[in-house]
Amino acid sequence: MRPKKFAIYALGVIAVLLFIVSAAVSAVFVPGGAVRALSTEGKAAYLIDADSGTVLYAENESERLPIASMVKIMTVLLTLEAVDRGELSLDDPVAVSERAAGMGGSQIFLDAGTEHKAGALLRSVIVASANDSCVALAERISGSVEGFVGDMNARAVELGMADTNFVNCTGLPAAEGFSSAKDVAVMFREVLKYPVYFEDAGVWTEDYVHPSGRVTGMTNTNKLVRYYNGCDGGKTGFTSEAKFCLAATAERDGLRTVAVVIGADSSKGRFNAVSEMFNYAFGNFRSERLAEAGEILAEVRVSVGKQRKVGVTVSEDVTALCERTDKRETELRFELPNKLKAPVKKGDVVGTGYVVRDGSVEREFDLVAAEDVKRAGIWDLIKRIGSPRMG
Repeated sequence: MRPKKFAIYALGVIAVLLFIVSAAVSAVFVPGGAVRALSTEGKAAYLIDADSGTVLYAENESERLPIASMVKIMTVLLTLEAVDRGELSLDDPVAVSERAAGMGGSQIFLDAGTEHKAGALLRSVIVASANDSCVALAERISGSVEGFVGDMNARAVELGMADTNFVNCTGLPAAEGFSSAKDVAVMFREVLKYPVYFEDAGVWTEDYVHPSGRVTGMTNTNKLVRYYNGCDGGKTGFTSEAKFCLAATAERDGLRTVAVVIGADSSKGRFNAVSEMFNYAFGNFRSERLAEAGEILAEVRVSVGKQRKVGVTVSEDVTALCERTDKRETELRFELPNKLKAPVKKGDVVGTGYVVRDGSVEREFDLVAAEDVKRAGIWDLIKRIGSPRMG
């Protein structure tokens, strides 16, 4: 890894950088020769760097297509977000309705009138693509399947998924239900932000134990978690209309990728297509970590605060995607105010950072306060009078 460089530039310089980034954001990083040599089975395919969202390969990525059980990626996302907001605990009991128990397709054969922990149901969705568990969770989170589908579409709008319309939470065949390879990657990338997801997604086989003691065997529908080195999550899908679909993620040496294929002719074909995309990503790119979440990158003065300064950090690791043959120098540059006014809360956005390679901005990210700084009281200010200024 090349040494990291950090710089804080005046607003005038940043104005130039902002002009550069505005010109760069519309550019898609797709190396010409290697991509032209890559071909995959299916109606659409999409490959991105999970950290930055940089596109590595795209084929019919915005075409609206049925995606079968990959719909459940949004069901999983809304469940994880409900847990994150404190509206649901993975230990909460979830009642199984007649509607949930009566679902067809892939299922774990829940009995109507029983209660199951939300975490167990979520695990069965992630591992075994259980339709009955999807409906039970949807009814618990939004009050009804219809309400949950409305929430799915609202979240899709928030994520900029312009080529998606959900009509159920399972992906079972239904008119007017569609998405695109690009949109699937967008929602799947959101799921990957939750560490608990990987606890379930890497399970290969496991028994689901019902309240009565009855057992349903579960086997992961994503075969790559067992057969592809680095693959630790994914979601399959199949209907006669959608054919064979797969969204999966893999990580090697700090580079995490997301690959999506829609409409392959066989189950083997979808796994081969995603494996080929993974091989392309790991063979041609590397990830350079420039800053770690929580790392103090700079300090900013705070007026009328209990502390005179606050540390500045990032909430997520900052990485740069590089071609393996690329030897250009990468650095971080920061735009920060000269002073903040108390109170400041941990996590408040206080500035903007830029990943710059050879003088060109490749991406930007938020700089946040590393801790709380409360407003100083009168006695704090009195004690400060005459005390030496430190730092």
